[in-house]
Amino acid sequence: MPKIIVCIKQALDVTQLKADPATRRLITVDAPRKISDFDKNALEEAIRIKEKLGGEITVVTVSPEDAKMSMREALAMGADKALLISDPSFGNSDTLITSYILAEAVKKHGEFDLILCGEASIDSYSAQVGPRLAERLGIPQITYVRKLNIDGNTITAERSLEDRYETVKAKTPALLTVTGEINEPRIPSLMAIMKASKKEIIAWTAQD
Repeated sequence: MPKIIVCIKQALDVTQLKADPATRRLITVDAPRKISDFDKNALEEAIRIKEKLGGEITVVTVSPEDAKMSMREALAMGADKALLISDPSFGNSDTLITSYILAEAVKKHGEFDLILCGEASIDSYSAQVGPRLAERLGIPQITYVRKLNIDGNTITAERSLEDRYETVKAKTPALLTVTGEINEPRIPSLMAIMKASKKEIIAWTAQD
């Protein structure tokens, strides 16, 4: 039964952003935030793997304290545990720092078989955190996955490239970034939302 870690980001909801009419710059202060769309695809794929093979799903995020609502949503969708890494010193962290924090958190968390990430976040779209995290952990990575199959400790993934598809195999533990093509994320039921409200969200700081 696989142990799966899903990295999520509480990203700016770009559909709700407004521009300052005087400066024509986007107003990001107090802008609405949500789980990044591709990260929801990653979580949905983890849930489908769990439904087929069993196992356990832990969602991890490096975010301010207000990300707890997003973590509750992830728990309602089907995650078993939630780990919120938050510290004032993490403010304005770039992908290099974020991947370092996540790598240290994964090591502290313990054994895992699979890490799933969205291909990129909907606000910055750098597509760097997943690959940087895999490099720091020294594990295989497969990016832009649109189809996925797991047989024992072998992963078979179909990657979406600009002008073709590529089928790649890797052994676990491994990290995969997924595209929006891979699935349609579920909407949690009322019962699932109520159950999620009772689940613990583990909070770690820089000291942890």
